[in-house]
Amino acid sequence: MAQRVVVPDGGHKKATRVRVVVRLRPFMGKQDDKDEGPCVRGLDSQNLEIVNWRNATESVKYHFDAFHGEQTTQQEVFLSSVKPILPHILNGQNASVFAYGPTGAGKTHTMLGSSEQPGVIPRAVREVLNLVKAKDEDEGWDYSIGLSYLEIYNEKVLDLLSPSSQDLPIREDKDKNILIPGLTHTIISSFSDFDKHFVPATLNRTTASTKLNQRSSRSHAVLLIKVVRTQRARPHRQQTGKLYLVDLAGSEDNRRTGNQGIRLKESGAINLSLFTLSKVVDSLNSGTAVRVPYRDSKLTRLLQDSLGGSAHSVMITNIAPEYKYYFDTFSALNFAAKSKLVVNKPFIRETVAMPVLPVKRAREDHEAQGSGTEPQKKKQKEERKSEQDGSSPSANLPSPSEPSVMDRLIALEKLMMSCQNKDRLSMLKDVAQSRKEIQELKEKQKELESKAMLLSRLAGEKSRAKQEPDFQNNTAPLHRKQSTAAKPNKQQAVVQPLQVSQLQPLQQIAVQVKKQSVCVKKKERKLTDGVEPPYGKENITETEWESHLDTSVLEQSRQKILQVLNTGSLKDLKGLQQIGDKKAKLILGWREIHGHFAKLEDLVKVEGMTEKRFSSFVKANILSAMGK
Repeated sequence: MAQRVVVPDGGHKKATRVRVVVRLRPFMGKQDDKDEGPCVRGLDSQNLEIVNWRNATESVKYHFDAFHGEQTTQQEVFLSSVKPILPHILNGQNASVFAYGPTGAGKTHTMLGSSEQPGVIPRAVREVLNLVKAKDEDEGWDYSIGLSYLEIYNEKVLDLLSPSSQDLPIREDKDKNILIPGLTHTIISSFSDFDKHFVPATLNRTTASTKLNQRSSRSHAVLLIKVVRTQRARPHRQQTGKLYLVDLAGSEDNRRTGNQGIRLKESGAINLSLFTLSKVVDSLNSGTAVRVPYRDSKLTRLLQDSLGGSAHSVMITNIAPEYKYYFDTFSALNFAAKSKLVVNKPFIRETVAMPVLPVKRAREDHEAQGSGTEPQKKKQKEERKSEQDGSSPSANLPSPSEPSVMDRLIALEKLMMSCQNKDRLSMLKDVAQSRKEIQELKEKQKELESKAMLLSRLAGEKSRAKQEPDFQNNTAPLHRKQSTAAKPNKQQAVVQPLQVSQLQPLQQIAVQVKKQSVCVKKKERKLTDGVEPPYGKENITETEWESHLDTSVLEQSRQKILQVLNTGSLKDLKGLQQIGDKKAKLILGWREIHGHFAKLEDLVKVEGMTEKRFSSFVKANILSAMGK
């Protein structure tokens, strides 16, 4: 059995911004009379400007983490923007690199490149392989590198390594990790292995020709490199890091691309997913506890870890200098400017192997064995036979000293001997508690057996006493039989319940005793209150319960709850009654925006907290605090 352990980087989750770089494609095509040179130009390694379309004499300036001009090579883009985040993969953290921009701006060239000028994807894979080979074998870790490749085409997830597969689902596990069941995962050990699988898969990607791009990508492509390192020695820790390399399809203006039919449908799906991506960034930057629309498209569902998640992310925004791309370039720069405000919180994903406890297995084996040796029909026959013999109903009940209980004790004692010294004290407590429970069960069984024997004895005596008049009636004169003919019916009406109670199982007797005790407790509760509640209203109503508590105790409890709401962490808030993970995050978000709660009633201002829920929340927490 494996237990997932999330180990933060350096003891806590360290927040990092999404790194945004801009790459300007070289000027292409001929300039006619309408063109006046490029509409964008770089100022330095981090700043650029674009002509203001409202006033051609002015320009709009932007500042990014890096700006790559027309003369920047593929290697320079990789070394300055991508290579620094790759070592995190080998330490169990996630990283993400994705190219964004309008169609024809050079995204696929940046990510894939050519045989003479390889792009980000082949360079990043080669660098990861080199980092693994450079690791010293004496460190005590074994490394495994896996490859998966998919595309999102018309909101369908398709496996590029297995072109015959259908639309794949996107799932999320209990640790909030995004996974795709059925996606092909291939282990690679060298760059030639990667090339052998990746090149044919790239040819499976959907592309088509438009007026703006001869080979336009009609889908979003995602390459996943998964690095798993396993510790050779105990406790065999396992750390998993993922690298997402994403080539997004470009946004398109169908009036200029001339898309029709299938191309128009593809363009609609692309623009819709990119619009959802923009909404996700806006939600993350809003600072309020609103829902982030990750699930509104397959693309944002996959990029959930890259934007606002736990990955070291780099966004390469590709733009074109021609005036016909002006509005596409202007929109891309605005999206890039707001994307650099998104904050991620990377951490290490680690799994530790835990020993399997034999107690449950031993108990299950015994139950399976017992169910096979005592069929239900055999039990019913034995019960009928014991009833005919007049034996006690408790004779067929299992005793607390049956082998199932003894097996539990033996398993606990064996586990105690195999544990380390620090665990023996807790095991001894478990053994002592088990023996105490067995002793209590024995005493309860003796008490119930004595009650059952007493009831059966009384039933026998009364039945014999009622049968004597019948014998006398048989010897009486003939003229008196008419007067005594109605007596057997009355005697049966009295004797019949006693005969039934004699045959009752011991469990039913225990239930009757328990019901009587519950009735007595309810009656005592009514007497202590002094006033008997009206019919159907035995419980205290929601508005009356506070009047039954001391005013000072009530006020003190309300102040404690208010203190937790104002100063408590996420874990402290989740410790309150009726507050789950979602509600605790909403409270934290409200507190960061509006400050502390002035009074407890201000909690209704939080989203989803109605007056009725607030009343129930206060009652549950005050009564819980008083019961501790």
